[in-house]
Amino acid sequence: MIKLAIVGTGGMAHSHAKAFAEIKGCKLVAACDIVRPRAEAFATEFAIPQIFTDVDEMLGQAEIDAVAVVTPDAAHAPVSLKVVAKGKHILCEKPLATCYDDAKAMADAAGKAGVINMVNLSYRRSAAIQKAHQLVEQGVLGRIMHIEASYLQCWLSSKVWGDWRTGSGWLWRLSTQHGSGGVLGDVGVHILDFATFAAGDIQSLNCRLKTFHKAEGDKIGEYPLDANDSAVIMVELVGGGIGTIHTTRWATGQANSLRLRVYGDEGALVVDLDQSYDTLRICRGKDVDKAQWKDLACAKTPTIYQRFIKSIRTGQNDQPDFARGAKVQKMLDACFESDRSGQSVTL
Repeated sequence: MIKLAIVGTGGMAHSHAKAFAEIKGCKLVAACDIVRPRAEAFATEFAIPQIFTDVDEMLGQAEIDAVAVVTPDAAHAPVSLKVVAKGKHILCEKPLATCYDDAKAMADAAGKAGVINMVNLSYRRSAAIQKAHQLVEQGVLGRIMHIEASYLQCWLSSKVWGDWRTGSGWLWRLSTQHGSGGVLGDVGVHILDFATFAAGDIQSLNCRLKTFHKAEGDKIGEYPLDANDSAVIMVELVGGGIGTIHTTRWATGQANSLRLRVYGDEGALVVDLDQSYDTLRICRGKDVDKAQWKDLACAKTPTIYQRFIKSIRTGQNDQPDFARGAKVQKMLDACFESDRSGQSVTL
């Protein structure tokens, strides 16, 4: 039996708890949160026997094998480094850290400790993106010439996920003072991983970030609403192709939409998670001259939670690991640098 703890018991922690509950041979035995009533409610909901408000206390007292770090972004690095130092396997929420130096330190520490380490880039669960990665790697599309990727949400213009104006779980994501990297750090991390996992690494980028007026004085309660709401990134791939990657919380009508288009000189593919997680569209071979597309069904792929538990059992660290999380963090840092300077940044 693999014994797990969760640090941070907000909204996303519920997804972790439900996912782990469906995997045989693992059990949640501890919950930790600086807000004790929140930890208590979480522990009651998921029948977790031990409750803590201090990570050091939890690591010193709880009998655990692994930890899921589901705190706000700014706490990922300090909490994760403590977990790794105790020799515990770790699954950390994205983004891995708030800067590349911290992310690299986390990856280096996990590697040195020899613990299983993974970052929750959850859209890797799409069989379609896994197949897209395989097809590009095999050269099926030829040279990659152009890509277009987007992650669109509407929660600033809609109440489809609730009213963001009324809850701290939403408001902190709009405030740099509360550790938020804005839409770029929150979901841009996903689309940067999604796009480059399939199409290949970025050589250079140019990014524009935008924060829109949302409330009187651009502040609600203790939360200054100063984090970016939209990001547009022009990229050049290592292989020479170019393209755009963009994300926003103002995409009215788009609850949670990810799409990737990859165009090569011998074929093209589209992954659209609004349409399917397990099927992609492809144009190749004889269909290229006719500009015809076909559906390609893809074999199911495990969730990040299943990959994490299997990695612990086998001792073989699956992807995406902390090194990948650090690589994505480097892209995020380059985006912020580019927006500040108004210039392209080479990675």
